[in-house]
Amino acid sequence: MLLALPLVLGLIAGQRLGELWIARRNTRLLKARGGIEIGAAHYPLFIVLHIAWLVAIALLVPMDTPPNMALIALLLVFQLGRLWTIASLGPYWTTRIITVPGAPLVRRGPYRFVRHPNYMIVAGEIAILPLAFGAWRIALVFSILSAMLTLYRIHIENAALDARV
Repeated sequence: MLLALPLVLGLIAGQRLGELWIARRNTRLLKARGGIEIGAAHYPLFIVLHIAWLVAIALLVPMDTPPNMALIALLLVFQLGRLWTIASLGPYWTTRIITVPGAPLVRRGPYRFVRHPNYMIVAGEIAILPLAFGAWRIALVFSILSAMLTLYRIHIENAALDARV
């Protein structure tokens, strides 16, 4: 598959931009309902991390690198998981930590099984996309950085969610 990398990077970048649009809309609506943002200071680090991840792949992986189609298929499965997660949270899905006092915790979809399915999906994507093009070093570096940042965020988010249980 000639020049699959630019196509895949473009699709992932487009997806991320679409998610930011949904997140901004939902954040605005949640705040209008009395939602409170928790841990805003670390949020820009996620933006930088995801941009740097895509840029690193674009700059360090030759554009004509053939993809591992099994890993591309797995990446697609992860995208379905992402859609399931977003749909399950509905108006509560956002890329920020917004808590609405008195609102029930969502316990449908993947949230029936795990507390933070979206973070598991992102961890998989961060590793799988570069691995699909043979860039194991990028997968390793960004997986470590993402894990560090996500663990910090989970600590903050759990505290906010525990206050509502």
